[in-house]
Amino acid sequence: MNEEYKPLSGRDFPRFSGIKTFFRLPIADIQAKFDVALFGIPYDGGVSYRPGARFAPSLVRELSSLGRGFHMSRGVSVFDKLNIADIGDCSVVPIDQVQTYEKIEKFVSQVLSTNKKFISVGGDHSTTLPILRALKKKYNTALNLIHFDAHLDTYPAAWGCEYHHGAFARHAVEEGLVNPASLLQIGIRGPLAAGSDLDFVNKHKITIKTVDDIRSGSLTDFLKTLPVFKGPTFITFDIDCLDPAFAPGTGTPVPGGLTTYETQRILRALKIENLVGADIVEICPAYDPTQITGLAGVDTMFELLCLMAAS
Repeated sequence: MNEEYKPLSGRDFPRFSGIKTFFRLPIADIQAKFDVALFGIPYDGGVSYRPGARFAPSLVRELSSLGRGFHMSRGVSVFDKLNIADIGDCSVVPIDQVQTYEKIEKFVSQVLSTNKKFISVGGDHSTTLPILRALKKKYNTALNLIHFDAHLDTYPAAWGCEYHHGAFARHAVEEGLVNPASLLQIGIRGPLAAGSDLDFVNKHKITIKTVDDIRSGSLTDFLKTLPVFKGPTFITFDIDCLDPAFAPGTGTPVPGGLTTYETQRILRALKIENLVGADIVEICPAYDPTQITGLAGVDTMFELLCLMAAS
């Protein structure tokens, strides 16, 4: 395994020192030869409530200094299994969503042109749409989508604006970027603005696993109901799928959510033939005074990397 892509040693440089990259991994050019690219998307121009998710990539990089590489449950050392590098941040235009979408799609397309997998840290959930557009062009098929969230994100235009962080999933289905038959939403809970908020998911027969579904029996029994995903699959992880007790630093917190342990178990139980990419969104550092939300993002990133190693 190429030593060039190992994390910086905590014995040579204590974890509070050194330049902050994801998991203390080296910074690399997109064209370099490695397996998984990590990058930030510092944009939150699509939020409807609390802004600030543009600062999440910096926070997650800082806190990932605490990350380690060996997964106890899986028995896998992810940094031995995969060559992983930080490729920096995608360029954005904070006052222009159209230009930002174009930049994200182009940037992700460059990553995909080298046949790498990737994990991005947003940014608000509107940034997932241009990522999926790039993936659809690469794989020439509608993707499977696993969507962790408190919200459906299939909502209509807001204030006359079609593209916002609560509408990415609707556009992804309408544009044929994802297959609604293999779209799984996990962690959904109320309240909703109206019963009509369910019209889109009911029309397209999207599978929803609410927190009630997860907690109605044992967690082990719930995990047995998860399907096997064949073909190119993307995971989008909105940190507000977690209860605000575990993730207060987010733009639209909703009580009654998942615990960090439950999301760990769910991620470990997923059976995915080809996990081509993932993102973590809606971490808002300004509302995360103890940094537990950022740490949850780091832990999710680690679980996603281990899923990629397995698939």
